Amino acid sequence: MILCIETATGVCSAALCNDTGTLHLREASEGRSHASQLTVLIRELLAEASVTTQELDAVAVSKGPGSYTGLRIGVSVAKGISYGAGIPLIGINTMTAMYYGFISKHAVAPGETLLCPMIDARRMEVYNALFTTDGKMVRATAADIIDNTSFHAELAKGKVMFFGSGAAKCKGIITDSNAYFEDDFTLSASYLQLPSAEALKEKRFEDTAYFEPFYLKEFLATVPKKMIP
Repeated sequence: MILCIETATGVCSAALCNDTGTLHLREASEGRSHASQLTVLIRELLAEASVTTQELDAVAVSKGPGSYTGLRIGVSVAKGISYGAGIPLIGINTMTAMYYGFISKHAVAPGETLLCPMIDARRMEVYNALFTTDGKMVRATAADIIDNTSFHAELAKGKVMFFGSGAAKCKGIITDSNAYFEDDFTLSASYLQLPSAEALKEKRFEDTAYFEPFYLKEFLATVPKKMIP
């Protein structure tokens, strides 16, 4: 039994999973409510399943990239549960979780198509990676500013499916005939089920004391301008 936590975007969710699928799921999408919602969702989840944290085999968390604040909250809660219950901590790249989520909901035929999960960063920047349909990451996770030449080499060779919160703002810019966009895709803790089950089986665990989110780039705080009367 694995407790999976997803807080990389505006959706806050938690799931209880095993090696066969997702058993229980709780989600909240109010936005910027992770700090108040996450522990409540987890308590409800454990109560519904009549499971304590000590009975879990591991806790898995979507480690990023994504929202700085969301990732910090998710990882902090996951580390606290791992340490308190004495269970392993598993970190899953958010792009990888998105890949698994996409193929779980869409019939993707093997072939030339590449899958490109995207998370909105700021302005015209997105976090992204490229996967083959069988799950091989062929372009590492990166933060890219999108223009009309983005993914030119990949699109020249075949179809690319873009999905996630960053895909919408790229739709009017990446106009190649080989570019396809999935408009209805949101992150879920249930997408961590397969990669976390594999990590548990292979004993690929994080060091609970030193594990940090995969921010990919430095956090830049902004200070609002003073209102001039």
